[in-house]
Amino acid sequence: MQTFKMVVFDMAGTTVNEDNVVYKTLQKAISSHGIAVDLKEVLEHGAGKEKLQAIQDIAALHGHSPAFAKAVYEDFKPALKTAYKNLKVSAFHGVEETFKILRAHNVQIVLNTGYDKKTAQGLIKKLGWSISEEYDLLVTANDVEKSRPEPDMIFFAMEQLNIANAAQVVKIGDSVVDIKEGKNAGCGLSIGITTGAQTHDQLKAAEPDYILDHIAQLTGLLFKR
Repeated sequence: MQTFKMVVFDMAGTTVNEDNVVYKTLQKAISSHGIAVDLKEVLEHGAGKEKLQAIQDIAALHGHSPAFAKAVYEDFKPALKTAYKNLKVSAFHGVEETFKILRAHNVQIVLNTGYDKKTAQGLIKKLGWSISEEYDLLVTANDVEKSRPEPDMIFFAMEQLNIANAAQVVKIGDSVVDIKEGKNAGCGLSIGITTGAQTHDQLKAAEPDYILDHIAQLTGLLFKR
């Protein structure tokens, strides 16, 4: 049986339940600039991506330039800060127990996200998580040149935690770009989960190794005998 040394978890929608506040705020910012988008479109084309890239991709679908997207992004940033100020977030049921089981098996835990560092750290603070307790490393879009679906964040995590072989790494996330990120890195497993942004059918299009409906299914998959 394959031995895994590290699991790379997406944050919002996979480990962190924040009720899609980022994408709802993104939708409002885009709509305020005259593009009629609904939350479904934002999730389909923006989920899992670095947020400026998400806006650029959605804007391009409507014939708008990167400069237009940048203007939307500048409005989005303070709006998100306001939205997060009073937001109550929680870990999805089973996440912290999953972390404990992985630690008991000497598997390192990485949180990775298309958020900027400050936003991600704010989420972690709200959860009361700390490094070397719940997780071993946080990697954000700020840490690398290219964000998802490029594999840079996973490679950065491997370097930081001294893991040479991507086949010993598992990536799990709730979007197509999460799955593609894992596959592009050559991870031993690239897994989708239906607790967040995208549906089973949408995730299936990225050809993940598995699609889970609950995070607690992960340890049974990794440590089955």
